[in-house]
Amino acid sequence: MAKQLPYPICYEAFARFQAAEAEPKGELHHTNAYTLVVAVALSAQATDAGVNKATAKLFEIADTPEKMLALGEEGVIEHIKTIGLFRNKAKNVIKLSQMLVDDYGSQVPSSRAALVSLPGVGRKTANVVLNMWWGHPAQAVDTHIFRVGNRSGLAPGKDVDAVERAIEDNVPAEFQQHAHHWLILHGRYTCVARKPKCQACLIRDLCLYEEKNL
Repeated sequence: MAKQLPYPICYEAFARFQAAEAEPKGELHHTNAYTLVVAVALSAQATDAGVNKATAKLFEIADTPEKMLALGEEGVIEHIKTIGLFRNKAKNVIKLSQMLVDDYGSQVPSSRAALVSLPGVGRKTANVVLNMWWGHPAQAVDTHIFRVGNRSGLAPGKDVDAVERAIEDNVPAEFQQHAHHWLILHGRYTCVARKPKCQACLIRDLCLYEEKNL
């Protein structure tokens, strides 16, 4: 497992991220808490761009649980069939919509335990919703964050749960709210899986990655 960067170095790294983009935003399009939950659930094993393309018209006609239920599973499939695992995802969207109507008064809950009880919603999805909609400093660890955390030494861990804990333990409190967005965007556009763009990296002099392309 990668080594952990010392606290002062972590602080400097996130200070640089903040200086470059003070208010990073998630790239999944949504109009309310409900469409955010659906979009994030659909994004598993799919790109944000692909999900945005599929949901553009879907959310125009179904931006509440009731409207989604009226559309029905086959109707959802027609909109999201370009996304991987679309049949199972459509089934989960209908199930979670029904559960929101039956158990939560059609409102998206603000607790992780309630969110993960929804069909198709795991811990990562719940953390994205808690962070982006409810403003909680929750850390949603995806493949980008896992890679960046371990490569750089900012948040090393053997699995996504360990990396999540490392972010919570090692990232200074003032950067917790936006930490996962900075790391996702860094991994998506700079610290890419193959041939990372080290020459364009904001934290190249701080990073512990032994195979830096400098």
